[in-house]
Amino acid sequence: MTAKDTMRAKGAQVIGAMKEVVGKATHNRKLQAEGKAEKAAGHGLDAKEKAAHRLRRH
Repeated sequence: MTAKDTMRAKGAQVIGAMKEVVGKATHNRKLQAEGKAEKAAGHGLDAKEKAAHRLRRH
């Protein structure tokens, strides 16, 4: 996993979590859903990179 890919995945997770919190605080369901989706995408990207890294090691 490259540092750039790691930062991209973590960044998506953080931004998604922030959008989710702001959406919840402002009662904006669209923003809250967008945040959940972005956070999930970040977790997916992180998992994909970790799996690719494991395959390259073996």
